[in-house]
Amino acid sequence: MEATIVKTPFGKLEDGQTADLYTLTNSNGMTVKITNYGGIITHLTAPDREDNYEDVVLGFDSLADYLKGHPFFGALVGRYGNRIGQARFTLDGKSYSLAANNGPNSLHGGKKGFDKALWNAEEIRADTTVGLRLTHVSPDMDEGFPGTLNVEVVYTLQNDNSLRIDYKATTDKPTIVNLTNHSYFNLTGLKRDILAHELMLQADSIVPVNTRLIPTGKLMAVEGTPFDFTKPTPIGQRIDQTDHEQIKNGGGYDHCWAINRADQALLRFATVREPQSGRIMEVYTSEPGVQFYTGNFLDGSLSGKGATYSKRFGFCLETQHYPDSPNQRQFPSVVLRPDETYTSSTMFKFSAK
Repeated sequence: MEATIVKTPFGKLEDGQTADLYTLTNSNGMTVKITNYGGIITHLTAPDREDNYEDVVLGFDSLADYLKGHPFFGALVGRYGNRIGQARFTLDGKSYSLAANNGPNSLHGGKKGFDKALWNAEEIRADTTVGLRLTHVSPDMDEGFPGTLNVEVVYTLQNDNSLRIDYKATTDKPTIVNLTNHSYFNLTGLKRDILAHELMLQADSIVPVNTRLIPTGKLMAVEGTPFDFTKPTPIGQRIDQTDHEQIKNGGGYDHCWAINRADQALLRFATVREPQSGRIMEVYTSEPGVQFYTGNFLDGSLSGKGATYSKRFGFCLETQHYPDSPNQRQFPSVVLRPDETYTSSTMFKFSAK
């Protein structure tokens, strides 16, 4: 079977522009559907131990459902993934105010982030892979961020059942950048919640947060806490230990883990296994951190693809720099200058056992 990519219309935006849906299929029959509206991964199929491919991401079948509003299902997030405290930061002595769209904080790029942009799309066909190149120009002071930012994101579906995401960005003024993808996974094939999934994270510490989910500025060791996933552990085993301040603050898991790494090479930092189907997802990244989120705010008011998206029906592994880094000098820098190129890579690889 040959790898293919097929483009179909996905619907109209309120301004009359048309969004498209691209269906990427590899030689095994794994499919990934991506729309150029928000760069959203709408569908992604993965095999179980009987080699049955089922959809394992939360989302919708129609553009109209995405336009009604959703918690970033499958979307590309920018300019800044995660929270910036008090929706402001200082760069080179100058203060910048951002849209406050999460209480007093700025979240995931503001009120109209990259998740709501219509990206330019270009199909990529190679010998053994198919891909989609998405590009977007974010103008100077877009949502309060300085500098005209040229962004390129390439999704590549490979024949080893992996989906790779490569990010690149350049700017004409000093700015801050932290891009990620916000897919919610459920390896049951959208049949049950995610609490029985077994997770292993190569991370010895988390970035603890206050009640507003803004980092305190220090790291916290995971050993002896509900945050220790250094050995495979069911996600639900300690998720409700609200006697732990961080579980209480996050309403479960909604924290950035600091990945154990020696350099910026692509590193496998996470393995997730769903016991009943046998599905396994391995995640690789070049980033220093990952926001592990367990769908604590899903409340059953949204449904799609025959499933009701109730609390903890999906989990996210958003590879990124730490939250609030622009205001925390001790964190890895998110500053991008005109003579630099921002690059980041993440890969999700699927198998079964």
